[in-house]
Amino acid sequence: LTEAGRELLPYARKTLKDAEMCQARMDDINSMAVGTLNIGVTYSFGSILSETLITFMKQYSRIKLNIFYKPMAELMDMLRDRSFDFVLAFKPLTTRDDIDSHVLFDTHLSAIVRPGHPLADCDSVSLADLQRYELALPSCGLQARNAFDSLISGRALDYKVRIELNEVNILLKLVKNTDIVTVLSEATVYGDNQVRALRIMDQGNNMTGCIHTLRNSYRKRSAVEFLKLLSESNAVLERRNSWING
Repeated sequence: LTEAGRELLPYARKTLKDAEMCQARMDDINSMAVGTLNIGVTYSFGSILSETLITFMKQYSRIKLNIFYKPMAELMDMLRDRSFDFVLAFKPLTTRDDIDSHVLFDTHLSAIVRPGHPLADCDSVSLADLQRYELALPSCGLQARNAFDSLISGRALDYKVRIELNEVNILLKLVKNTDIVTVLSEATVYGDNQVRALRIMDQGNNMTGCIHTLRNSYRKRSAVEFLKLLSESNAVLERRNSWING
């Protein structure tokens, strides 16, 4: 590109995005018979999302769903580029002025163990308790890890971290087959009877599940309907009731 072309490029891209949005809005007004819904999701939301995906696909069989699992920071950057209609993730430690975060449910950071683990009969644990066991932690940058690092910051605690992974399913497989402990949100293991979530009883252990949207952007009717189904799903309602009943 010439110097003028480089200068013009961001505006040209925005114009194309705006034109695509106008076309999407026109198609949306006509019907929900066809269309595409692009959703960004953090790894921790997989169990919460499944029920709504099945329901939505049955009711709107001709709407294509594109689901992308990525770390929080990458999802937010892609949301700002309008790659997603919305993102499902926990509330970040720092907020962005151009993104709205709507609370879906509250949950807790928990120690995750297998049923036969020495801690399995406990209802809760402390950060100090976890020093006695080997840990498999989510990688730095994942939301549960960010919450855990924030929680232990400034405390004289010494953990035996054997492995760090950016794949939640492998973390849970390790937990199910060994006495290793991982730290995830309680919501991450919703519906999984092969593990136990032990609430970490330290101040600041709460995590807030959110719907993130780009501020002042048009919201597709299909996105509105999907989020309505999600808000009314058993997975979300049980998370809300669990928080209320504490």
